[in-house]
Amino acid sequence: MGDAAEARALAHLQAQGLRLVRRNYRVAAGPRARGGEVDLILRDRDGTLVFVEVRARAAATHGGAAASIGAAKQRRLVFAAQHFLAALPTPPPCRFDVVAIDGDRLEWLRGAFDAA
Repeated sequence: MGDAAEARALAHLQAQGLRLVRRNYRVAAGPRARGGEVDLILRDRDGTLVFVEVRARAAATHGGAAASIGAAKQRRLVFAAQHFLAALPTPPPCRFDVVAIDGDRLEWLRGAFDAA
């Protein structure tokens, strides 16, 4: 279900004009610490680098897909994004988006959270 959800999210975002930079960017934090992963990294039309977490649930019960992204998951996404940005000579403006898929319903949440 995860790969299909990512493919659906990517197709939706590309239809909105975003361009794929990287898919499934992973970074390790250390032998006993969890690292992070960004499902999709895209560039928006204005040059903003967009780090996207894709969440899918069969139904919107228990708060739905978007509600499943807690503080710990956000920290891991920010950690992976910081690692990705460290390799760039000049980091562009960035934002964290979420694509939540509940059953057949897809919702794109721009600026879902920030790095703070």
